[in-house]
Amino acid sequence: MLVYVGDKKQFLEDVDSNQIDLKIEKEMFEKLHKRVSKSERASWMNSLNYMKTVLSDEKIPFTSGVAIEFSIPFTSNRVDFILTGFDENEKHNAVIVELKQWSEVHPLEGVDKIIQVDPEAEIRHVKTYLGGGLHKTTHPSYQASSYKSLINDYNLNVQQIPITLNSCAYLHNYYKDENSDPLFAPWFDYYLKDSPLFCRSDVERLKDFIKKYIKKGDDKETLYYIDNGIIKPSKSLQDVLANMLKGKDEFVLIDEQKVVYEQALAYSKKSKEDYKKRVFIINGGPGTGKTVVAINLLVELTQHQQKVAYVTKNVAPRNVFEAKLREGEFKRRNISNLFKGSGSFIESQANDYDTLVVDETHRLNKRTFRGFYSGEDQVKELINASLSTIFFIDEAQRVTAKDWGTKEVIKKWAKHFNAEIYEDHLVSQFRCGGSDGYLIWLDEVLGIQKDTPHPTLKGIDYEFKVVDSPKELKSLVEKKNEEDNKSRLVAGYCWEWASKKDSEIDDIVLEDFAMQWNLSNDPTFAISETSINQIGCIHTTQGLEFNYVGVIIGDDLRYEDGVVITDYKKRATSDKSLDGLKGKANKKDRVALQEIDQIIRNTYRTLMSRGLKGCYVYCTDEKLATYIKEKTGRYVIEDQGYSKVADHD
Repeated sequence: MLVYVGDKKQFLEDVDSNQIDLKIEKEMFEKLHKRVSKSERASWMNSLNYMKTVLSDEKIPFTSGVAIEFSIPFTSNRVDFILTGFDENEKHNAVIVELKQWSEVHPLEGVDKIIQVDPEAEIRHVKTYLGGGLHKTTHPSYQASSYKSLINDYNLNVQQIPITLNSCAYLHNYYKDENSDPLFAPWFDYYLKDSPLFCRSDVERLKDFIKKYIKKGDDKETLYYIDNGIIKPSKSLQDVLANMLKGKDEFVLIDEQKVVYEQALAYSKKSKEDYKKRVFIINGGPGTGKTVVAINLLVELTQHQQKVAYVTKNVAPRNVFEAKLREGEFKRRNISNLFKGSGSFIESQANDYDTLVVDETHRLNKRTFRGFYSGEDQVKELINASLSTIFFIDEAQRVTAKDWGTKEVIKKWAKHFNAEIYEDHLVSQFRCGGSDGYLIWLDEVLGIQKDTPHPTLKGIDYEFKVVDSPKELKSLVEKKNEEDNKSRLVAGYCWEWASKKDSEIDDIVLEDFAMQWNLSNDPTFAISETSINQIGCIHTTQGLEFNYVGVIIGDDLRYEDGVVITDYKKRATSDKSLDGLKGKANKKDRVALQEIDQIIRNTYRTLMSRGLKGCYVYCTDEKLATYIKEKTGRYVIEDQGYSKVADHD
């Protein structure tokens, strides 16, 4: 979606009249329902005055299209500036300009392809968790190039008309060091060639770059095509995994994805060189690309002749990955060497592996049981078995009492082995329509966070619907699944697994609706065509994603007396997620009750964030359904309270 849209003439007038920041702010609120900070307005006023100087060149047509703040499909990222027009052959062209206010750049020690900047110099991209000090970031030419690639990949109009996209970066406050400038180091040559970098003294060069592609104005026609182009479906990791392992680039890593990827590579290579243990903790919520980065690391390190494995406790994604790789003609032995369960290292010797890439770290068990022998701690075993251990973690996706992997545990064992410890974050959203807003809203609805900046779904581009019957939910998901077999029904674990003993019995029965769990007879729930006839749970879906997900919320989550409550006694007795906590909870143990409350809320957060494009919900509790409907923004709600755990006598 384009925020500000005009032509060069209008843009120059808006800058000259000091209206440009106000117009963008107004459009941001009306189109994206986002409020703008004073610092962001200041950055527009600063950078766009420099772009006014560039566009003042009379040879750049006055009818060229100008767009500011373009939302990239399937991401929460936006392109700063786009100029459009026709080339000498009357072909559509667009020039993407990544604007930076940097005045200083510092190389990052030990990681060639990442740089550091003073966060105050680039106000718009600072993440609150970074605090003070220098901010690690990608090269601006890489950033411009990656945005160009994403638009090329997903916008059918760009591909079919076609529209030629060109990209560059403009650091209008930055003076190049002609002797040794970190932005022009040799390892950036590829990006600089694809997306040239222009500094403060390069105004004429930037003008010439634009004029090379924009010879004639297009009266915003190209912008219309970009803004209204049909968006291709987002890539599914399981569908392109085989190509990735064969060395084909399938995903463009952007922003902090690229930062943590390059850091992880550098730390891993250094460990192999100096034989010193290193541990890298990468935090990331649902849809931030943890698994995509993990698989990219697996591929790259394998190509560097490292002994490396991708590790996850959850068997569901490993089953799907292995099935897809067998389709890609990989041998079973090679697959088993690359993909390991978290209990595979109980007998490993120290540094058996060069690197272990551990996904879904929050799901690790404390002990591995093998016959009469049990391990001490899976985190300890992983760090012991590898020189470099890379942990991807989201502590808010802890969904059973046995989930052991925490940052505290990782750091404890890293110190035990005298390993160097590094930590970073993935923030940008690539699931749920690329909307941070949906996940923020979801956390408030489920009582995980309160006082969030997105109290409703107004303006959030993500398909969400609360339905009034499970049959309607099933019908919606089945219809979506007909398109590509990438939509599934899931539910909270509130129904017994009766079909385990009798395959003719339905598990989830709600009036005239009846279906079975998918728990035993199909290990590849995410890709099997018959899976649409069964219901997945947290154990068969965590670590996987779908285009659309239909979620049945059981009676373990309800709305009573103005608050969202959890009720562990409504969970199925066959559910082992709360083992070790129920007895304590029955005795009113406060800590156990809080842990159970968190696990139930995290379970629904995980289920309701599996959908790339949309989520449909049916609640067995009508009051909860009404509450969620209201929270979408259809009704004005008054103070409904926050959250609590159900009281039991």
